[in-house]
This record gives sequence, C-alpha cells and structure tokens, in this order.
Amino acid sequence: MKPTAILTNSTARSCLVFATSLAVALAAGSLTSCASPDSNQSRAKSSVAPVAPPTLADAAPRDYKGLHNVVAYHDGFYSGSVPEGDAGFDAVAGMGVKTIISVDGAAPELEYAKARGIRYIHLPIGYNGFDEQRKLEITRATRDAMAQGPVYVHCHHGKHRSAGAAAAVAVSLGWMTPDEATTRMKVSGTAPNYKGLFACAAAATVVGADVINAVAPDFPAIAPPQGFVKAMVELDEINEHLKLIEKAGWQPPKDHPDLVPVAEAGRMADILRVLSTGDRAASKPAGFAQGLKSNADLARQLEDMLLATNAGTPNKSGPLDPTLTSQLSQKFQAVGASCKDCHVKYRD
Repeated sequence: MKPTAILTNSTARSCLVFATSLAVALAAGSLTSCASPDSNQSRAKSSVAPVAPPTLADAAPRDYKGLHNVVAYHDGFYSGSVPEGDAGFDAVAGMGVKTIISVDGAAPELEYAKARGIRYIHLPIGYNGFDEQRKLEITRATRDAMAQGPVYVHCHHGKHRSAGAAAAVAVSLGWMTPDEATTRMKVSGTAPNYKGLFACAAAATVVGADVINAVAPDFPAIAPPQGFVKAMVELDEINEHLKLIEKAGWQPPKDHPDLVPVAEAGRMADILRVLSTGDRAASKPAGFAQGLKSNADLARQLEDMLLATNAGTPNKSGPLDPTLTSQLSQKFQAVGASCKDCHVKYRD
C-alpha cells in the first residue's frame, strides 16, 4: 500500500463575452447563472463578516469558528491553525488577511482562499526547526505580503511550527527581540519538546533589506510533499481519521461514512512498515528504523483487533461492547505513545 498524494487543482478562469443582441434575449436568471468567477469572488468577499483579530495584548490564543490557536506576532501578522472549510477561511478573510503562508507539509486548499481574494504561499518546515534559507524565504514572503495587507501563517494545529516561523520572522524584521518572540511562542502553546523551533526564534537576528532582497520572491502556492514528508502528512491524516472513528465508538462516523476503521488502521500499519525499510530509515541510527517497525506492529495489532470485530462492515450492526471499545482505545493510545516517543528521540 502506497501513500496517496494530496492533490489540489486550481479552477481555470473563463471570460464570457456577450453580444448586445444576445444579451437582450437572455432572461435575468440566465444572466445570473453565467456570472464570471470574478463576480462570484467579489460577492463572496463582500459577504464575509468582519472578525476582530487577535492583538499583541492577548495572553492566550483566540479561537474562531473553523480557526484555532490564533495569536498575533505583530500588528496584522498572525499565527494559527489551518483554516477548516468555509468557516475557517471566512474567519481569516474577516480579519482582513490578504496572504496566507502555510508552513505545513500538506498541500493548501487553494480554492477556498481564491474565492475570498486571498493569496496562498506554501513554504513547509519541520517540527525540528528550519534552516537559514527557509527562514529568509518566509521572512521575505511576509515582508512583501504585508505591503498588501495582513498575513496569516499556519501549520496544522497552529501551536508549534507556525508559531516558530512567526517568531523567527518577527525577530528578523525587527518587530520583536528573541526573548519576546520565544515568550510569544508559549502563548501559542508551543510545547517545550520542540527545542529546534524555539532555537530558530532564539537565534534569529534582524536581517538587512539587502539580504532579504537577495531571496527570489517567486514563492509557490503549493509545494507538494515528497517521500518521507509526504508519508508523514498521510499518517497525520490517518491519525485524525482514527480519532473520529474512536469518538464514534470505533464505527464509521455518521458524517464520514467512508471511513472504514480497519482500512484506516491498515493504511497506518503499511505506511509505517514501508518507512521502516526505506532510505530515510537506513540513513538514521538503527533505533529509528526499529521505532518505525514497533509503531507498525502496534498499528497492525489495532488493525487485527478491528478486523476481528468486523467494525464498520455491512454485516455488523449496533454499538460494540464497551469492554472491546476500551481495549481498542488502549491499543490506539499505545500507537500514539510509541509515535510520540519516536518524535522525542528523532524529530524534536
């Protein structure tokens, strides 16, 4: 089983030219149905209600509908979670944001942003920090975008990577001292385990305009994950699916009936197994590959348990026995604990 790439296709814009004689003959309803994407975009933007953005005075993150852990790192420069659907992107647009910078590995959902007149820039970073070049790229992207309006930088949950990136940028542009930036990361909820992210902010210094200008400004809207990173993105997605399944009593969630418990556990086990024998594992200390294999074994055990219960299959009806659901949750927690242990040793 191979990880599935996440693909996002931009909608092509079209321009419809009407002759005067034809326009007279068309009904008003037809004219409305043939409105251009640009006019639809204008209506979408005008319908978004203003949202009070976070401020530097906030001592805790702000949550909005579809948007979480939002913290200000400068006036008009915010860090937080990935926007969730229309509600999340409406919240971003309501703050007046003109540019979103994603530092997450997953491909951004461009159509939501385009519908609101927002530009997307995709510059992924890891949980263990980022190099000088990537810091300069995010810094230039932020500086240039701020000339157009507020900027929102996000990772997945909005606690760790986006906070680290925002903090380093704030120092690089002279908006904060390193101490102020790392303190702000704590407001975002960045876990102390992520020493690399804190180090990026702590080691940052004000960067001269000539250095920033030397960075090429042609930043991608989507930088597709590759290899190991792509697999990690899919594992994160699977983990979120399994959380929904667990919440539904280890059955397919009513609002996500396509999620089959045993299939999701199987995907996780297969990806971890393949990674444990891949080039990335071979280049790391022996314990890294063994950790991946142990994770794969635990995920496979969860799959076997789900397979034995027939959870989520057509011939299985009604809730599972509470004792069984408890055992499944314990195994799932063991998978999570094993993953976390590996992260602490090799990622953080």
